Amino acid sequence: MGDAAEIVMKLWRGDASGGEFETYRLPAQEGEVVLDVVHRIQATQAPDLAVRWNCKAGKCGSCSAEINGRPRLMCMTRMSALPQGEVTVSPMRAFPVMRDLVTDVSYNFEVAKQIPAFTPSPKPPEGYRMAQVDIDRGQEFHKCIECFLCQNVCHVIRDHEDNKPRYAGPRFFVRLAELEMHPLDGLDRRQYISDNMGIGLCNITKCCTEVCPEDIHITDNAIIPLKERVVDARYDPIAWLGRKILSRPGPLPAAEAAKHTGAAAAARRGDQAASGKAPVSTADSGTSPH
Repeated sequence: MGDAAEIVMKLWRGDASGGEFETYRLPAQEGEVVLDVVHRIQATQAPDLAVRWNCKAGKCGSCSAEINGRPRLMCMTRMSALPQGEVTVSPMRAFPVMRDLVTDVSYNFEVAKQIPAFTPSPKPPEGYRMAQVDIDRGQEFHKCIECFLCQNVCHVIRDHEDNKPRYAGPRFFVRLAELEMHPLDGLDRRQYISDNMGIGLCNITKCCTEVCPEDIHITDNAIIPLKERVVDARYDPIAWLGRKILSRPGPLPAAEAAKHTGAAAAARRGDQAASGKAPVSTADSGTSPH
């Protein structure tokens, strides 16, 4: 915005039935981010404006929007860093609009329920131990703030609504990579990632990495390694021959991995509550997590 004395901001106003951009003019103030301007508009000109935000520190992921057509956090986008002229702010396009700048991101929470949880291997006599390199590898993935900008910009989700039931998206490939690379986790999710999470639909354009406000290398450090693991489990003839020679089991069937998801656990709790039985954990039942 440079040193312009006036801000001209176009905000998308509407709901699921439709809407349009409305123009607001107000004096520029030094040091503002986009969210500051939106709040000033809300306070002085549009008290009914719907906008989602929380921390205003780039850590909650709530204020995701598209600023001049690019997915960003409103609280981390400085007005002074934007080009001169009108600034447009619109809701994320990949998710249904609820009202104005607020979208329904519940799709992501439904996907989260389908992720097979951390399942530690049996504790060895000397206790669990991890190498520092394994700790460092997973640390990057822990930075995710679930702003869902990567989900929004992923064309597999954004341009193909019918993909959503069978495609996890980059945010959850990060979560799956974190679990699969954890040295203490004993659950084989590779078949499940292929069959249920749809990793084969990703064509690694790196658009998700480009918009990540935490600079997570989503494509290089999460998605590509996951693809390699899935290929090793399913198509690698040397790995197949090695399993045959050494009489080792193949990849865990997807249906078995699905038993470890949050959705499956909730369904079991519901069935047990309906029958009046006390919940039984995997450990209590003596069933191996593998």
